[in-house]
Amino acid sequence: MHPPQMREQARALRVRGHSIHSVAQKLSLPYATVWHWCVDRPEPVRRGTELRCFRCRPDVDKPTDPVAYAYLLGLYLGDGHLVTTARVPVLRIYCFNDWPGLIEACDVAMQAVLASKVQRVQKQGCVGVQSYGLHWPCLLPQHGPGKKHERPIVLADWQRPIIEQHPGDFLRGLFHSDGCRIANRVTVRGKAYVYPRYMFVNESTDIMGLCQWGLDLLGIAWRMNRRNSLSVARRGAVAELDRHVGPKS
Repeated sequence: MHPPQMREQARALRVRGHSIHSVAQKLSLPYATVWHWCVDRPEPVRRGTELRCFRCRPDVDKPTDPVAYAYLLGLYLGDGHLVTTARVPVLRIYCFNDWPGLIEACDVAMQAVLASKVQRVQKQGCVGVQSYGLHWPCLLPQHGPGKKHERPIVLADWQRPIIEQHPGDFLRGLFHSDGCRIANRVTVRGKAYVYPRYMFVNESTDIMGLCQWGLDLLGIAWRMNRRNSLSVARRGAVAELDRHVGPKS
């Protein structure tokens, strides 16, 4: 039994002019199966995701929801993984069970950007929020083999203006994935002080640089307290970041 996404992909290729034989070869399917889907039972191709993929539409030059896209990109760079080796690409973002609000926000962002359907797969201690779609690679060109911190992570020319216009939403995605808002406790001359502080930890110097760039766009002071760890601790800077990020829920 083949998944519905496979039938949709076969019919979409056929609509674009591919022969039955080439579709069968491309998807590693029997010729008779493709013929049955595309000729014997030619159901209408669901073109919703293709129409929503602005990278495949010459009449559109930005996402349908740039705020959701900026947030989703931040989540993906933090805790996301795009599998392109499967017959139908799948975007997965892992969220801890402790943050049901984050799980819901991730689900909503996927649907706002591209997905017609989002699945939540329970793992040990976390939920994999995932969506199958032919056009996820178009929208997330940072995908590639290997771990993110072992390969270059560079924004495409068309992505930079989106982040420049929505840096707060991008940072919200980054901090909701690989960051946190904590109560920092220090003792000065025997007196204890507690103040809020944001931390962002990532092994990729490129992703860390994107976080720094986003903070700079908003004029938020930051410092590196370790090689792979960024801190926002000044009162005014924390208050400004609260406007865009806030604690996880």
